[in-house]
Amino acid sequence: MVPQVEGIRHLPVMVEEVVGLLVQNPGGIYLDATVGQGGHAEEILKKLSKDGLIIGMDRDREALMAVAGRIKDERLRLVHGSFSEMEDVVGSFDIPKLNGVLMDLGVSMVQIKDYERGFSFHSDAPLDMRMDTCLGLTAQEIVNTWSRKELERIFREYGEERRGGRIAEEIVRERRRKRINSCRELSDIVVRVSGMRGRIHPATRVFQALRIAVNDELGELKKGLEAAVNLLAHTGRLCVITYHSLEDRIVKNKFRDWEREGVVKRLNKKPLRPTEKEQRRNPASRSAKLRGVERL
Repeated sequence: MVPQVEGIRHLPVMVEEVVGLLVQNPGGIYLDATVGQGGHAEEILKKLSKDGLIIGMDRDREALMAVAGRIKDERLRLVHGSFSEMEDVVGSFDIPKLNGVLMDLGVSMVQIKDYERGFSFHSDAPLDMRMDTCLGLTAQEIVNTWSRKELERIFREYGEERRGGRIAEEIVRERRRKRINSCRELSDIVVRVSGMRGRIHPATRVFQALRIAVNDELGELKKGLEAAVNLLAHTGRLCVITYHSLEDRIVKNKFRDWEREGVVKRLNKKPLRPTEKEQRRNPASRSAKLRGVERL
């Protein structure tokens, strides 16, 4: 049975921009490497001919089960896998090259609102944050066993949290008293250190840092970019949607380096951003940036 989060549907970001940038060959083969709830894949399918094909990959098994039940189209093939497994996944379909790859690096609203997944600081659920629930490392393990120095490092490096040292100290002090098990317990610790200021919750950066560490998001991104460009046919396109400066910096620098090496040409020197209308309709899109390259 697929766990459902009642009334919640993830809205895909910059759908028109993605489809316009990505789909140049209606009969081509495309990889949606973060198929999620299938929002982008559904729109890409509308642009493909009967000979077109999308491989929908995701490391979240629950998302794959949900999209399999929602989209019934023989041109969509679903498979479990992470960015670092991309070449093996595509190879299993006996496909030589791809006409396009999409990587949307955002966390689904369905994942955030499914409190049992442990992504939300408003939840009493266990600190988990695994995209793939078969992985071993959880946020709870990091918070309760990593050293103060290591906690400070990930809060500063992955969360760009300037109070990382003080927050790490408070976590270590609290866990000496009792184990930190739930999202709300961690959130309350951060609030004690940082206070409640402005419209952005003070635990946002700490939770981002833990999620990145649990899922090795930046390492996976680097491996995924290399795999994607290797899989692209001549004139095939890679489109990436980022949501924070750490991942956007990796994508921007990699695209720039590839262009200098004559591997790709950048389709947009400056990233595309959601329209004001989309940002009003879907506030989660506000920080999104879309970058694309074409294989030479």
